[in-house]
Amino acid sequence: MESYELAKACCKALSDKKATDIVILDVGDQTMVCSYFVIGSAKSTTQVRALGENVEEQIEKKCGLSPLRTEGLREGRWGVLDYGDVVVHVFNEESRLFYYLERLWDSGKNIIRYEEE
Repeated sequence: MESYELAKACCKALSDKKATDIVILDVGDQTMVCSYFVIGSAKSTTQVRALGENVEEQIEKKCGLSPLRTEGLREGRWGVLDYGDVVVHVFNEESRLFYYLERLWDSGKNIIRYEEE
């Protein structure tokens, strides 16, 4: 599966559990760590955990992939699922505003807002 298709599948899994403000950031020209960040917001710590769990379950089921590592989902403020070329960030609203990854990685034309197809 291509990295962009994996990023879209992660967005779909976030959307299925009612994440808000879902974006794909193409960071491939800015870092060697990965090609895409997927970012979504949750309204509560419980929802952060549920979103992370759903991404993990759906990507395993549909793509046969497990994250290389996960961090922070248990705390429910900012969770990360690392799929190698795609890194998924799930924030509660307060943490997303504080860290504002879009601003840090925005090159002016690399942000794709996810919308259900």
